[in-house]
Amino acid sequence: MDKTIYLIRHCQATGQAPEAELTEVGKKQAEDLAEFLKQQKVEYVVSSPFMRAIQSIEPTAKQMDLPIIIDERLAERILSSEDLPDWIEKLEASFEDAELKFVGGESGGEATTRAIAALQDMKDGTAAVTHGNLLGLLLKSIDSQYDFSAWGKLTNPDVFKVEITKGQTSVVRLWQ
Repeated sequence: MDKTIYLIRHCQATGQAPEAELTEVGKKQAEDLAEFLKQQKVEYVVSSPFMRAIQSIEPTAKQMDLPIIIDERLAERILSSEDLPDWIEKLEASFEDAELKFVGGESGGEATTRAIAALQDMKDGTAAVTHGNLLGLLLKSIDSQYDFSAWGKLTNPDVFKVEITKGQTSVVRLWQ
């Protein structure tokens, strides 16, 4: 089935915890995101269960009178349950080796598998809000040009249009 999905990285937040909310800047970004998505063909809204993702899409859902469907598979990847002072190097290594797994964490391959399953279940016209690490891995699975370096260039928010046509998947960044 052919479909278009809008993959969105959440707006600026106060932190990384699941309950972290949007900053004042992030709230303004969410309003701007709603205006931007009004120009797209959004019929469904799906979000990570994390507060910053939900708050990022709330203005869009309200404006379009759509419910927000929570999908646990869009939650941010846990790199490790331990404090990693060199987390950026560990994250880069995990982009290179999909099976690399740190204590209490999820490998890049495991995270990618659940993100792909979520994407496959989405309907045409879905706007789906997730997080940078998971989004980066999902984009890489679609197009290898989205590597660790591309992850580093993601913005808050960010929007990518994924088109699945005749079994072929393509992605283009829409947010500027």
